[in-house]
Amino acid sequence: MARYSFRLPDIGEGIAEAEIVAWHVKVGERVEEDAQLADMMTDKATVEMESPVSGVVVEIAGEVGDLIAIGSTLAVIETDGDVAVDEAPADTPAEQQVEAETPGAEEVSVAEVAEPASVAAPAPVPAPAPAPTPVPAPAVAVADHSKAVLASPAVRARAKDLGVDLSQVQAEGDRVRHADLDAFLRYSGGQGYHAPGASRARADEPIKVIGMRRKIAENMAASKRAIPHFTYVEEMDVTALEEMRADLNANRGQRPKLTMLPFLIVAICRTIPQFPMINARYDDEGGVVTRYGAVHLGMATQTPAGLMVPVIRDAQDMNVWQLASEITRLAEAARTGKAKVEELTGGTLTVTSLGPLGGIATTPVINRPEVAIIGPNKIVERPVFDGDEIRRAKLMNLSISCDHRVVDGWDAASYVQALKKLVETPVLLFAD
Repeated sequence: MARYSFRLPDIGEGIAEAEIVAWHVKVGERVEEDAQLADMMTDKATVEMESPVSGVVVEIAGEVGDLIAIGSTLAVIETDGDVAVDEAPADTPAEQQVEAETPGAEEVSVAEVAEPASVAAPAPVPAPAPAPTPVPAPAVAVADHSKAVLASPAVRARAKDLGVDLSQVQAEGDRVRHADLDAFLRYSGGQGYHAPGASRARADEPIKVIGMRRKIAENMAASKRAIPHFTYVEEMDVTALEEMRADLNANRGQRPKLTMLPFLIVAICRTIPQFPMINARYDDEGGVVTRYGAVHLGMATQTPAGLMVPVIRDAQDMNVWQLASEITRLAEAARTGKAKVEELTGGTLTVTSLGPLGGIATTPVINRPEVAIIGPNKIVERPVFDGDEIRRAKLMNLSISCDHRVVDGWDAASYVQALKKLVETPVLLFAD
């Protein structure tokens, strides 16, 4: 038999370490060649590590949530045949080896413990103080559960509604009255009492922040620390756009169903050439803002593991049907954990939508190093003035958060007004 040390391979350009998000084996278990060992996460992408050999797992590098450097040992497998043996794993700390080989360390420690410098004389023991005279405790009335509790029907009904056991209530007289029940609720601390409809406290639940949740926390914290955000919100009348969307869906045939998002993306792409500072990335260290000609649109997507942002490449070249298909494909890949690294990186602008939960307005956090993020909110029906007439309209607020180092407030407001014009006159979305 031989031991094979499986080292974490290079799983991405520029990646120095990866996080363990799941183990598929335990120490002592047998693993077959090409079977899954662990799932490793790096920069929002999860990579499956497969065993290159068959054998019994004798060591693993750490627990879920630990970070492992590229090239360090991830697992040690005892194989049946002759396989290259890794005698000295590279990630063994050198100081541990030196300490183990240093002679005399243990003897010094034992000598210091066994031979104290001096022994102090014992202090005189004071005479014991006389025991205090016991003071009898005041008598406390205790309900006698062996006897039937006397109470009026009204008191019994109230106690039942409150969830109070009348045998726990101390009566002043021969029966339990409302005043006795009030005193119990006031001074008993609620022991044995639980008001109907009230919530019970649950046990505290410590949850280790690992995997996607840790990446989200790190990215959001870095974005808020580094970027001076400001948010602008505008109301848009989407009545005509919703009518157009309904007509297109009614005649879509085999094409995907259209939501509001493809139309909004078309509007975003059509207005970007007039406002190139919106579709940009800011290099903090280099002090360079890159304005992109193509729109690689990030699409914030909620998944079981947390928020992911797959990227629609060259969104400016797609029509609403193509965008609907790509939105569905990328969202499904993100939710099932099958999105590729290249599908999760390289965005130049992000859209985040909560759909029917969109609320009145949002203040979305910019996906650094981008400089803007757009958030459509919930569509609501309200009466609006149209000249001297009042009509029913479908209204939607749209929020945009911008990096104030790159985008001025006037630019953000002007950009949203250009979006508003296209959204409220949707035929312009299809005009050349």
